Amino acid sequence: MGSNKKLRLAILASGGGTNLQSIIDQCQQGILDAEIVLVVSNNPNAGALGRAKKAGIATTCINHRDFDQREDFDNAVIATLQEAGTELVVLAGFMRIISAVFLQAFPQRIINIHPALLPSFPGLHVQQKALDYGAKFSGCTVHFIDDGVDTGAIIAQAVVPIFSDDSEATLAARILEQEHKIYPQVIQWFAEERITINGRQVAIEAGKQDKSTLTNPPVI
Repeated sequence: MGSNKKLRLAILASGGGTNLQSIIDQCQQGILDAEIVLVVSNNPNAGALGRAKKAGIATTCINHRDFDQREDFDNAVIATLQEAGTELVVLAGFMRIISAVFLQAFPQRIINIHPALLPSFPGLHVQQKALDYGAKFSGCTVHFIDDGVDTGAIIAQAVVPIFSDDSEATLAARILEQEHKIYPQVIQWFAEERITINGRQVAIEAGKQDKSTLTNPPVI
C-alpha cells in the first residue's frame, strides 16, 4: 500500500486486550502501515475497551446477550464495521464463533490468533492440553477465519519449546510474547498486500525462508 494510505483495522475483543495493546503500540510507533478505526467488544467489562479509549480509539460494545440469534448479533457487528470503513477484521481474544453471514461480509478479511500450533489443540485451554499430551513444542498461529473452530488457512506460526517444569501459566506467557510479535507482522503483510491464499495454502510475497531445524530436547 502507498505510504499515505493506511489499512483500516477493526479489532474484536472480549477480554483484557494484550494483543490489541501490541497492535496499538506498533500503530502509534509507525511500525505498521495501519490504523485502528474501531474496537468492538461483546463484553461491556472487557479490558480491551479501556485500552482503546486510553489510546483515543473509537469503541463500541455490542452485547451478544441482547440477541436471540447468532446471525442477528453478527449482522449488528457487520453494520458497525462497515460504517467504520473496515478493511481487515482482527480478532484478539474474541470469544464468539463467527457465522457464515460474517464470512460473506468480509471474505478472507477476518484473521485470528490462536495460542497453539494448529491444527493441534484447537479450542480452549490449549496450553494445558499441550502439557497433558507431552508435546515438546507449542506456539501460536495466525490464521484466516472460516466456518469451523480454529480451522482456517494458516498464515504464520511461531514456535516455543515446552520445558519439563512448565505450568500452564509459564507456557502461556512464553507463547504470548510470540503472539505480540507475529500478529502485528501479519497485519503489516496485509497492509503491504503481500498475502495470497489458494485453498489452504497461504503465501507471503518475497518472504524469507529459514531452513534451520528445531529440536527439543536438543540433539547432540
